[in-house]
Amino acid sequence: MSRETSLNSDQQIQLAASAIREADAIVVMSGAGMGVDSGLPDFRGNTGFWNAYPPFRKLGLSFYDLANPIWFRDNPRQAWGFYGHRMKLYRETEPNEGFDILLEWAKAKPAGYFVYTSNVDGHFQSKGFDAERVVECHGSFSFLQCRKPCTDELWSSSETVIDVNESTMLAREPLPRCKNCGAITRPNILMFNDWNWVEAYHAARRDKFAQWWKTISSDQKVAVVEIGAGTAVPSVRNEAENKSANANCTLVRINPRESEGPEGCISIAAGGLATLQKIAKVI
Repeated sequence: MSRETSLNSDQQIQLAASAIREADAIVVMSGAGMGVDSGLPDFRGNTGFWNAYPPFRKLGLSFYDLANPIWFRDNPRQAWGFYGHRMKLYRETEPNEGFDILLEWAKAKPAGYFVYTSNVDGHFQSKGFDAERVVECHGSFSFLQCRKPCTDELWSSSETVIDVNESTMLAREPLPRCKNCGAITRPNILMFNDWNWVEAYHAARRDKFAQWWKTISSDQKVAVVEIGAGTAVPSVRNEAENKSANANCTLVRINPRESEGPEGCISIAAGGLATLQKIAKVI
């Protein structure tokens, strides 16, 4: 059982601040809640998704329906209408102050830090985190890949601008194409039922994370700070619990709706940004 049932919010903040202050290393684990605090839409459930994208309500298409690579084969204008709009949204959204707080803590740790995130917006890197220390377990909009794929090569998406008709959510031609075979490209993100995701770049960072983890000695303390990671797609939560099961590791789980955690977890049932600000004041 986590500590949330027996401690009030102020006590939880104090415990979290102590764990982070005393840690020799920090692992930041983040899910969609981190982006919601920056103003990004909450796709939780069809209602949240359709509020962000009304045209898809009329078509009866859910996030699950659209987040499938088959669209890039069968209807690339629809696929890039959805993903091109998201790419633009991520670029125009200013990451919240929580990123700055986390980076300040991370840089101060003598044994270093790593980030493990399901977010695909590249906001950790844009706020100054070392890209070599950021594991994006679901990929990133920062890169494009061939939809087939004909190669494992990735391309930067920084120069890619998709013209989207927001009344229909259809992209206008021209659409980005693979420079090797001429097929339509797609964002290098992991979708549902996705057997064509090129993951080598992200696998290399997972390997670096694993190698770094092995350098942490048994007498060094680690704070695992998880923000806004839900149970619907539990990639981040599972990794956080796996890492925090080690001796001298403390899991700080910040989540307004799903803050429960394993034995020894410091569970804070509140939003990420507001909680990080409170912890920072104590530290």
